[in-house]
Amino acid sequence: MKETDDIAFMRLALAQAGAAEALGEVPVGAVVVCEGEVIAAAHNRRETDASPSAHAEFLALSEAATQLGRWRLSNCTVYVTLEPCLMCAGLMLQARIARCVYGASDPKAGALASLYAVHEDARLNHSFAVTAGVCADESAELLSGFFARLRQGCDNVR
Repeated sequence: MKETDDIAFMRLALAQAGAAEALGEVPVGAVVVCEGEVIAAAHNRRETDASPSAHAEFLALSEAATQLGRWRLSNCTVYVTLEPCLMCAGLMLQARIARCVYGASDPKAGALASLYAVHEDARLNHSFAVTAGVCADESAELLSGFFARLRQGCDNVR
């Protein structure tokens, strides 16, 4: 993929993050791309769905598997606005993705660089490429603005 493609797909993930924010969810968005085509897009829905697994990338990967009719997503790239957590990185391993591109790092829960690097753990039966920092400033600004409003007690933020 060219860098311009990564930016274009990340902008779609950022739009999903905006949709999450509009629902009062933590603004994280994800898209899954297979052979240059978006096959799934999702945003955080943990509060809306009352589900701990309703992370943007988890939902997008599940939808991608449904769209493709298979659980192996070996020719797919996941674009996500925030560095995936351990659960989502684990799902990426299980789905056998080819690559993950993320925006902002997550020093408290990131599993692809910040706290762990599960995507390159030689003890596991799969690894995938990671590109970090694509549209990182926009991703971080969405998150910091959301949490600033939350701390101020705004009504439209859960």
